[in-house]
Amino acid sequence: TKFTSCLVYSVAITAIVYPIAGSWAWGSLYNGSGWLEDLGFIDFAGSTVVHSVGGWAALAGAIVIGARKGKYNADGTVTPIMGHSMPLAALGVFILWLGWFGFNPGSTTSLDGGNFARVAVTTNLSAVGGVVSAMIASWILFGKPDVSFALNGALAGLVSITAPCYDVSPSSALIIGL
Repeated sequence: TKFTSCLVYSVAITAIVYPIAGSWAWGSLYNGSGWLEDLGFIDFAGSTVVHSVGGWAALAGAIVIGARKGKYNADGTVTPIMGHSMPLAALGVFILWLGWFGFNPGSTTSLDGGNFARVAVTTNLSAVGGVVSAMIASWILFGKPDVSFALNGALAGLVSITAPCYDVSPSSALIIGL
């Protein structure tokens, strides 16, 4: 995509889409609680507002933009496009993983009662479950472990635990990550 298109998208989703979805889930300064919250909807750590809305926006973008150039051959077969730098990919995942500790446990807004620590543990265990299951899957599929699979597994574990991180046990978090 063009850089200017990316900037327009970023401004639109930040200024229009996320505030609307956020006000539905959490309300606003002007109207108190959101209409979804009034119906019993709980969006801990912004799991729906952030991940679902972002996912729908990504799907719309993928539909509009189409497949990446060089991804498919003339006969329809897939051409794998490998990552360019596994160390940089790993660094990015580890930065996100660290940031998730501000995102999930930080959403408890308090250190009292041990909730912050429990949510940090469930968040970490789910990411670990994602890494382990992705590593095992790559070993089975390719006969050797694959770093990119493991990194994606960590991200999948983090995303999958965001909604339930406050309400699940550590063992459940590990299963969710798996």
